[in-house]
Amino acid sequence: MSKSAITVTVKLFAAYQEAYGVSELVLEFPYGTPVKEVCDRLIVEHPELAQWRDVTRFGINLIFVEPDTLLQDGDEVVLIPPVSGG
Repeated sequence: MSKSAITVTVKLFAAYQEAYGVSELVLEFPYGTPVKEVCDRLIVEHPELAQWRDVTRFGINLIFVEPDTLLQDGDEVVLIPPVSGG
């Protein structure tokens, strides 16, 4: 019997971390889900994050990837919106 879902760890930074109040989430998605769906799901839960959708970069397991890269079970995902200051 095959699993119908994958589990990923999502590391949150900047606006995403501020919206959730935590630095990490563990989420389940169906097999075949692209990484951009992680961002879309967070925006559904926190609509104020929509302003960052088109400028967020995605990383999987410490490598920057394209939004349509498929997630694998156990992946560590990072969403990196633009940051300012320093």
